[in-house]
Amino acid sequence: MQRLSYEVRFTTPAFLGNAEQSGQWRTPPFKALLRQWWRAVYFARNRNNHFTIAAMREEEGKLFGHAWLESDTYVDERGQSKHTSARQSRVRVRLTRWDEGQLAKAQWPSHGAVSHPEVRVPVASDLYLGYGPVTLPRGASRPTLKAKAAIQAGESAELSLAVPDDHWPHLKQALWLMDRYGTVGGRSRNGWGSYQLTPIHGGDALTGTPPLRDWRQCLNLDWPHAIGQDEKGALIWQTAPHDDWKALMKTLAIIKIGLRTQFVFPKASPPHANPLPRHWLSYPTTTHTTHAFDRSARLPNQLRFKVRATGDGKLVGVIFHMPHLPPPAFKPDRKTIECVWQCVHRLLDALAASPNNPVWPRCECLGQETEANRQARLRDWWSKMNANDKQKLQLKRIAE
Repeated sequence: MQRLSYEVRFTTPAFLGNAEQSGQWRTPPFKALLRQWWRAVYFARNRNNHFTIAAMREEEGKLFGHAWLESDTYVDERGQSKHTSARQSRVRVRLTRWDEGQLAKAQWPSHGAVSHPEVRVPVASDLYLGYGPVTLPRGASRPTLKAKAAIQAGESAELSLAVPDDHWPHLKQALWLMDRYGTVGGRSRNGWGSYQLTPIHGGDALTGTPPLRDWRQCLNLDWPHAIGQDEKGALIWQTAPHDDWKALMKTLAIIKIGLRTQFVFPKASPPHANPLPRHWLSYPTTTHTTHAFDRSARLPNQLRFKVRATGDGKLVGVIFHMPHLPPPAFKPDRKTIECVWQCVHRLLDALAASPNNPVWPRCECLGQETEANRQARLRDWWSKMNANDKQKLQLKRIAE
């Protein structure tokens, strides 16, 4: 067995709910994230070798534990092979602390408001990105935590793992991906619960390469298995450095508002008869429901945010796309989905190409009227930003 230890240090507050939904250090979210990135590593090494979901689930079950495999075997104390339909995980994970987070409800800081084209008054950036764990109590002037505590940015703990020798190379790659792209807890795809992993006790530095795949080919599967790439490279963008996480989360909120609201809803009252472009980004979308999807339907955003610390004490936001087709229950319209995500990529590239005076790229695939509304919305979104906020929207594509 390989035994390794890492310091986990959060760069943004984390909403790791316990039984009372209050922020607490817990191992299950980290182990679940290790499994998620292990799947991406598995796909990358088997994609050209007759990859199947069944084979991946079998190997995952034998490594992380299961209670459903009928093909599993073990060797008993007499050296005989026996069939089993359950096994414990061969990966052990431990934290040095299980206490409650140090960011109390009364200490939740103000983040500043951002303009939203579809809301009459500016909205708090923390409420926009963290709605659910972050709430605005009735009669209150600013948002606060829904629970009594969260894990504060800067808090740390020791994460120890014991892993089988034969699986260590692939798990090490998964740990590198966790460090570079992983987030945990509520609203983590919006950048909350970002952290960094640093080897301790003489451990080797984590190294790896991102699992890249042509983003259109990623739509051949309905689960997140790779980071997309196009003719320009990996679909990974990075913000300018920020002094603190509150300012950076505000910038990410501005970006997300622009990416989403560029797809203008029609004036017709919801529920809409058919899915609209914005529905393919994530669902549900406020009050704009559609009869095409089930009432309980949930479609997580494929575009993810991560906050990383730099060597000089600053923070940068990382935006990356893990494309995949929505599940069959959504009856996905692949042509429209490709169009929508191409518009998102082009907008991020526009902010990278000329951040001070961006030229909004056209998305002819949306149709003439829809595209005209989109261009007007982007001009409105940009005009309502102050000079300081515009300056912080300097993106760049990065290769790792």
